[in-house]
Amino acid sequence: MANLKEVRNRIVSVSSTQQITKAMKMVSAAKLKRATNAIVQLRPYANKLKEILSNLSANLEDGSVSPYITERDPQKILIVAVSSNRGLAGAFNANVIKTTNILISERYQEQARKGNVSIVAIGKKTQDYYEKRKYNVIGNNNDIYGDLTFANVSKIAEAIMEGFAKGEFDRVELVYNQFKNAAVQILATEQLLPLSKTENVENTSPTDYILEPSLEQIVEQLIPKSIKTQIYKAVLDSNASEHGARMTAMDKATENAGDLLKALKLSYNQARQAAITTELTEIVSGAAALSNG
Repeated sequence: MANLKEVRNRIVSVSSTQQITKAMKMVSAAKLKRATNAIVQLRPYANKLKEILSNLSANLEDGSVSPYITERDPQKILIVAVSSNRGLAGAFNANVIKTTNILISERYQEQARKGNVSIVAIGKKTQDYYEKRKYNVIGNNNDIYGDLTFANVSKIAEAIMEGFAKGEFDRVELVYNQFKNAAVQILATEQLLPLSKTENVENTSPTDYILEPSLEQIVEQLIPKSIKTQIYKAVLDSNASEHGARMTAMDKATENAGDLLKALKLSYNQARQAAITTELTEIVSGAAALSNG
């Protein structure tokens, strides 16, 4: 059985860790509230904008208005992988990396073999991972979470759009955690560019828009805004998911620390009782030896 000092030191250590995890849980809970409000307010706007654009662009020919709807043979691929800058959030970052790797191996294996898969990492965890594995990681966006605004995310979107328009990439994919609630994050993979022109949903009549000045001019202005909004939504989704995942992970860690403390205190009491029993036995034995002498 472990000696008393060793068990006592472990109890102090686990208690300190429990206080840290409890504090981190509270911090994440406060940040989660703000992050949730941001994504809940943006999501209806982003989804409606995407729906309107999809409806309008279905009537356009490829490249007739915007280079962002032109389908090309996907030889050069760009993947935008959205993670966080910090760990201690369970499998949050690992799942983004795993999903990105599956996407590459299942859909773009040939392009990856030729070195034609590039990465735009939003978050230090994906940045470090793909740089270490010698991928072509474009830019450094690790400071985006320090000032998470539409204007700052738009700069990333503009660089991606410029690269696609110049033919540097034939397809752009987006991988991120979609926020559902504090305990559940859904890994999402979306084609960002070229914009897909989907047909109207079955049993839904086409929307009859009154357009002014013209379909082409409206779509030309809406497409860049939609692309920026979709990336911004993905980053906000990921931000809320990160805080939810960290809050859940720290809650579980605090609970586990409590269970470990109970086990350690039981072990400490057993060791203490054993030591007391041994001392009493020695005293009684000594007293008996003296009286017999």
